[in-house]
Amino acid sequence: MNKKLLSLGLALATTATLAQDGGAAATAVAQVAEAATAAAPAVPVPDKGDTAWMMVSTLLVILMTVPGLALFYGGLVRSKNMLSILMQVMMVFSLAVVLWFIYGYSLAFTEGSSFIGGFDRLFMNGIWDNATGSFANAATFSKGVVIPEIVFAAFQATFAGITCALIVGAFAERMKFSAVLLFTVIWFTFSYLPVAHMVWFWMGPDAYSSAAVVDEMTGKAGLIWQWGALDFAGGTVVHINAAVAGLVGAYMVGKRIGYGRESMAPHSLTLTMVGASLLWAGWFGFNAGSALEANGFAGLAFINTLAATAAAVLSWSLGEALHRGKASMLGAASGAVAGLVAITPAAGNVGIGGALVIGLLSGFAGLWGVNGLKKLLGADDSLDVFGVHGVCGILGALLTGVFNSPALGGPGFVADWSTATMVTAADYSIAAQVWIQAKAVLLTILWSGVVSVVAYKIVDLLIGLRVSEEAEREGLDISSHGETAYNR
Repeated sequence: MNKKLLSLGLALATTATLAQDGGAAATAVAQVAEAATAAAPAVPVPDKGDTAWMMVSTLLVILMTVPGLALFYGGLVRSKNMLSILMQVMMVFSLAVVLWFIYGYSLAFTEGSSFIGGFDRLFMNGIWDNATGSFANAATFSKGVVIPEIVFAAFQATFAGITCALIVGAFAERMKFSAVLLFTVIWFTFSYLPVAHMVWFWMGPDAYSSAAVVDEMTGKAGLIWQWGALDFAGGTVVHINAAVAGLVGAYMVGKRIGYGRESMAPHSLTLTMVGASLLWAGWFGFNAGSALEANGFAGLAFINTLAATAAAVLSWSLGEALHRGKASMLGAASGAVAGLVAITPAAGNVGIGGALVIGLLSGFAGLWGVNGLKKLLGADDSLDVFGVHGVCGILGALLTGVFNSPALGGPGFVADWSTATMVTAADYSIAAQVWIQAKAVLLTILWSGVVSVVAYKIVDLLIGLRVSEEAEREGLDISSHGETAYNR
């Protein structure tokens, strides 16, 4: 209760006691207490619909990874390495989730510096608020709207998990299992967490209570957020970040034995198709869930995820038909992933027309990434992590700056969080926003690249990166895990 109002109530009650009977005094106190309560700001209460949607979205992202990504990757490797890639995806995802709840969430999503957070939520401390006897709340993108922080933390845990799991496709079929896990710990800590903090951490809309505090609140946000970069669901944090780590790994681990001389064709395009389909289905939670509310922006992200992915399937297949004379199932599945990657940063930031253009361009860009660019780079990126996630992630991040423009059907961005005022078409500069997007992309590439080189080198010095030649020829299923995917 406001102290000034309470003092006024007591004064009025005293006056009433002198002039009237005790009943009148009680009435006076009650009236002023009522006024004070009405004047106090209401504490936001999570909406059950928003909370339910975020829990469903979290489940969908898990579906993307296990089994979606695992089966997509699994079908692409040779049969002797099928179980090893399934094991790597599941274990890396699980490891990242555990680390997330120990210290990852705190370093990514609490106030610290512009590069990394603090330890306020170490071991998820403070998620349960003893003072109020309820769970702490997390901000969304609307003033006065919150969700339980424990739900937000779980949702973001799945992002950390799938990002780390994406990397394993680049060095599939030849890296030690123990080396994969140790690398994950180092890279998660020093690349994923800082980039996530720089891109996504801010003080929330309710912190911008007036124009006077705007600069102060913005100064507490992550560096890339301060720049004004737009990344709705992880173009930089997830795809570019992981792709660079994968490319560095492909160079440092080295090429597979027989690469370029022996057939290394996918052993089961059926499973790859199943995996791609699960990725597409789960990606609706990934993108639409990033609205953090069950609202129109979630709906926009949902339909853009559908439209862009379908467009990318068509354009990749068309490109293959023009280039090779035939469209392949592998191409269609890869096109779906390319579209999903490219629309990720743009999902809630562009109109449907922009999403279709991004999808169409990403199909062609991904096709070039796994053919032309791969040859130029000369790396054995086994499952084309950089060719798809890197190339299409960069494309999507840059085109977000173009199609976010209200003049091109985009929603624009909030120009003033103290009043939640959106930028107008007249004030939107495509060139300026694309430059901001480019800076975010370049910083992510540099950060992940440097951390990855150091991480792989540390792992190599401690336990070695690569299995023996004999183990690689036998297959990692038997040599690393003592089992096989299929009866021989």
